[in-house]
Amino acid sequence: MTMSAEKATEVIHGPDTCTYTPCYCEENVWKLCERIQQRCSEAELSKCSCVFISNNERKIPLWHQKASKSADRCVIWDYHVILLYHDTPVTLVYDLDTELSFPCPLKEYAAACIGSESTFKQEYKRLMFRVVPAQDYLTTFASDRSHMISTKGEWLSPPPDYPPIKSTGSSNNIDEFISMDSSTNHGMVLTLQQFLNKFQVYL
Repeated sequence: MTMSAEKATEVIHGPDTCTYTPCYCEENVWKLCERIQQRCSEAELSKCSCVFISNNERKIPLWHQKASKSADRCVIWDYHVILLYHDTPVTLVYDLDTELSFPCPLKEYAAACIGSESTFKQEYKRLMFRVVPAQDYLTTFASDRSHMISTKGEWLSPPPDYPPIKSTGSSNNIDEFISMDSSTNHGMVLTLQQFLNKFQVYL
């Protein structure tokens, strides 16, 4: 186990100890950040980033997903959110929805869960990644969960049992994070190759 993996394991002991609600990945990651903030130093939190994965069509394929009912273990999400712990020499992914290890090296995660866009159908291409520093995510993200209510007023998936997350400036800005429009002022928006290059992952 590398030194960075040891540090990360001290912060987040395992998926069974984490706050988790199916289909609320953005809140699961927010809760992971909160946990790191409460248990560790600001220096450790500064090594973490929250990553929204989506595209203009809001249709992204990810493999090795627990929610999959297909043989290839693929799910087409409108967006997905993961936590990165990046410290030399390896970047780790914390994803409570994957069947891969927790944490998982980004190189392994990218190869197994994301794959190559050259094999995607056209509607799934141009994956984009919004990378937001964990501290910024904790202080700016907000969701009233209205995106999880159907036109009939029913929950698409049962919500978490804790109150909705609010920031000092908003009660609902989740669309600004899901959007891959770089003009929304949350972190940086990268293509798949730019994302991998940023974290020095070469497939």
